Amino acid sequence: MANVRIDWRLKAILPVAVVLLGGMLVFIWVTLSLSDPERTKVILVAAGGALAICAVMLGALAVLFQRPLAEMRKKIAQLRDGDMNVTASFADRNDEIGDLGRNFNEMVRQLRESREQLQQRHRTQVSRAEHLATLGELAAGLAHEIRNPLAGIAGVLEVIGQDLPETSPAREVWKEVQQEIRHIQRILNDLLDYARPRSPKIQAADLNATAEHSVRLARQQVLSRPIDIELFPAGQLPPVEHDTAQLQQVLLNLLLNSIQAIDGPGRIEVRLELNNGSAVVTVTDTGRGIEPAQLANIFRPFFTTKGKGTGLGLSLAQRIVQEHGGHIEVASTRGKGTCFTVFLALRKAETEKAYSK
Repeated sequence: MANVRIDWRLKAILPVAVVLLGGMLVFIWVTLSLSDPERTKVILVAAGGALAICAVMLGALAVLFQRPLAEMRKKIAQLRDGDMNVTASFADRNDEIGDLGRNFNEMVRQLRESREQLQQRHRTQVSRAEHLATLGELAAGLAHEIRNPLAGIAGVLEVIGQDLPETSPAREVWKEVQQEIRHIQRILNDLLDYARPRSPKIQAADLNATAEHSVRLARQQVLSRPIDIELFPAGQLPPVEHDTAQLQQVLLNLLLNSIQAIDGPGRIEVRLELNNGSAVVTVTDTGRGIEPAQLANIFRPFFTTKGKGTGLGLSLAQRIVQEHGGHIEVASTRGKGTCFTVFLALRKAETEKAYSK
């Protein structure tokens, strides 16, 4: 049975009308049973008065409640259409209806401020994206212009080094210059990778093997340091759709950051697991940790806490993971260490489908 909608005025007057009508019927029955014409006249007058009272109450209800409710419906319709400047005119009343109006006006004010904040953030993000795009194009152009002369300088230094005697004091300087040139070349490569990244070549592959390759490369960096790097592969992990070269780059970057965060003896754990249908890779170290004030900025381009870093490694890693349909989370405690967690869907297409809904 369909729900029957009863007008609020009928709902408000119906109890009063039922009571009055019942009382009148009782009085009429008693009067008629007494066969007293005068009493009958009195009862009829009383019934008329009761009906007049009902009419007055209905009019009062219309003024006190019907008009504010009708106005409220109109204002809500305007608000739904995007008009954030609507206000309830009955908000100055000193009753419950006035409270409703004041609450409505406060809600509209908060919605208006929230929309303005969202619009401001959107404009800021668009401006920042345009700024980064300009910087990226500039960096790519500078990198190309610098790499060729730098390669020539490196070649000349190599020839000069071959002619230097083994006992020459200049050989130490020559080694330092070569090291700085390699450092500049790494910076240029990072700039090019960030400014003009290639699209990932997604295919189903063994994520355990990808992580193992990154761990093997990282272990070569700590052969002379008291740092243990342990890998805990995930058992029964199905193939994960990813670009093996790019994911190796991401994990190696996280591992190198962990190595640089450890001043003395330390430990780094790389752990893989299957969690709620996603592949999860955690890189945990016992390094110095990250300051809380810096934690929110570590994925920003060109932000670095290291003296010789470019500030592009983590930003590039985050972008690669996002292009795989995943995301990175970080947690750190100063003096105890840092944990980076990479979440990847087993099937990239499923992630894209979920985000499109």
